[in-house]
Amino acid sequence: MARPAIVALRARIVLPVSEPAIEDGGLLISRGRIAAIGSWRDLRRKAPAQVQDLGEVVLMPGLVNAHCHLDYTDMAGAIPPPKHFLDWIQAIIALKAGWSYTDYAASWLRGADQLLHSGCTTVADIEAVPELLPEVWTATPLRVRSFLELISVRRRQRPATLVRQAGRKIHDLHAGRCSAALSPHALYTTNPELLKIARRAAHRARWPLTMHVAESVPEFEMYSQGRGVMYDWLRKNGRDMSDCGGRSPVQQLAELKLLDARFLAVHVNHLARGDASLLARSGAHVAHCPRSHAYFRHAPFPFAELHDAGVNLCLGTDSLASIGKENRRKPVLDLFAELRAFADQHPGLAPEEFLDLVTRNGAAALGLGGKVGQLSRSAHADLVVLRAAPTLAEAAESVVHNVPEVAGVMIGGKWAIEPATQP
Repeated sequence: MARPAIVALRARIVLPVSEPAIEDGGLLISRGRIAAIGSWRDLRRKAPAQVQDLGEVVLMPGLVNAHCHLDYTDMAGAIPPPKHFLDWIQAIIALKAGWSYTDYAASWLRGADQLLHSGCTTVADIEAVPELLPEVWTATPLRVRSFLELISVRRRQRPATLVRQAGRKIHDLHAGRCSAALSPHALYTTNPELLKIARRAAHRARWPLTMHVAESVPEFEMYSQGRGVMYDWLRKNGRDMSDCGGRSPVQQLAELKLLDARFLAVHVNHLARGDASLLARSGAHVAHCPRSHAYFRHAPFPFAELHDAGVNLCLGTDSLASIGKENRRKPVLDLFAELRAFADQHPGLAPEEFLDLVTRNGAAALGLGGKVGQLSRSAHADLVVLRAAPTLAEAAESVVHNVPEVAGVMIGGKWAIEPATQP
């Protein structure tokens, strides 16, 4: 039986994230996974004839986008920043009403391409049009975790039916590089019965579960005080409001037993006293989307409170329907841009901690810890090559604060974007 082919990569700086940076470092890759990592001087003795010298570059893990809506990529610039969060909800509902399957498919694929070319290799995508799967999966090299969105406002369908139908779609999909799970949209667009059924289904199948949580002031008021513009609007639209009042959104999730180590709460912009500790004790994760946060002009993200409580924090891009234009140009999905925006708003972390937000922390939130988001033995060979030449001591800081040139992307040991190699 032939031995599996081993590929060796050499770079001036290897930034594993899971350990200190390595000058003149390298990787050995076999069967799509990392077989060894270390200094090139040590590895070259074991290196096969097939060696790629990547030259004066930084080699690091592919980025992990913990929250995205690829479906809405082509909505970039279509909705001006709203005065009120509810205005945006109504605007995107109206915009979606005019879109076809073809529109969504083209939008999804364009978003995947933007992520790939900006160094992202894994994405948690909220899928509002599950009919796109698995066709779009096969059209991208990205490692995609598609979370099928569940919404139940007027109870036109029984919650058990909604969850059962979504679960059947997931089981009919072939899970390989890409896989699927469930995403109840938010507390205000679902109901306790649906959330309990979704939780049981996710636990049985060992799926992660993700939701938008405490994103806006109206949502926070709706649950903590049982009033406000969102409360009034949803009540007029036939929603049963008996689950509102007396608890914060985080407390409501705890009451429904949704908070655990497989739960990823997205946004969490508003906290009641004790909410951060509640999230930390449960092992739940939080994804923050800095540019979307700025677009809505939300109050400052409670980073320090969540961080100090010990909550695992990660970053996502959200959708281009909720990111403002940049110098009058439409934005693109770019997790490095999210990282720079976050670093500008929350200085003080070590560069390595910043990088964790878009690598290891996101991997942990998606149940992929140790498999993606770091360069270590047995991890998937998901890598990004950055055309940069900082000193070893400045490597992590340079990646965080500068605009990197993505020169190559590898996913599962195969080049999705092949870099030029040294002669």
